[in-house]
Amino acid sequence: MSGTILVVEDELAIQELVSFSLSCHGFSVRGAASVAAARREIEADCPALVILDRMLPDGEGLAFLRELRRQPLTRELAVILLTARAGEAERIEGLDAGADDYVPKPFSPRELVARVQALFRRHRPAPADPCLCYGPIVIDPARHQTTVAGRAIPIGMAEFKLLKFLVGEPERVHSRSQLLGKVWGGHAVVEERTVDVHILRLRKTLAAVQAQHLVQTVRGLGYRLSSRGEV
Repeated sequence: MSGTILVVEDELAIQELVSFSLSCHGFSVRGAASVAAARREIEADCPALVILDRMLPDGEGLAFLRELRRQPLTRELAVILLTARAGEAERIEGLDAGADDYVPKPFSPRELVARVQALFRRHRPAPADPCLCYGPIVIDPARHQTTVAGRAIPIGMAEFKLLKFLVGEPERVHSRSQLLGKVWGGHAVVEERTVDVHILRLRKTLAAVQAQHLVQTVRGLGYRLSSRGEV
């Protein structure tokens, strides 16, 4: 994998602004104006990060993001959505599809560069993560796999990140703001009530294997992963 950034944006002025801003901070940048062009660029040399518009001439950026998350080569590829579609439901939809960050247009080039730098810090190569276990739950970060009592369960990207964090910090109570900082990086355009949405989705996923009770609400404080009763 190269250390480049691929900017997928059909508005040439915006693509050039993003590319110039990142180049001034030492990043190597390539551009693509469509989903088809982005596929070709990724197949030729997979970048370290994709900055992706949602509205492209030959497809929806969110569908392309989901496509990237299904492919082994790009499953862990860092992606920032840069888009004028900035409603809360759309931000949740983008993050749930696997985006690492969601930047609304109009945007500040300086802020975008800061978010890119923060994302690269979080994605620094590290030793392979060991499996995380709590009760019947086993998280395999390397395979991006979750099993409960030996049964593999399908789980969305956002819920996987949330459960991985909770399994790594069991029995501790985490406020919504703490979860935003630890799971979404603290800088993503996400409101605290978005955490409640993903907690509900996580419980629904775990309900299929009768493990939803492990994700608990601590009234007035936040959430925890525990085998003890809710308080």
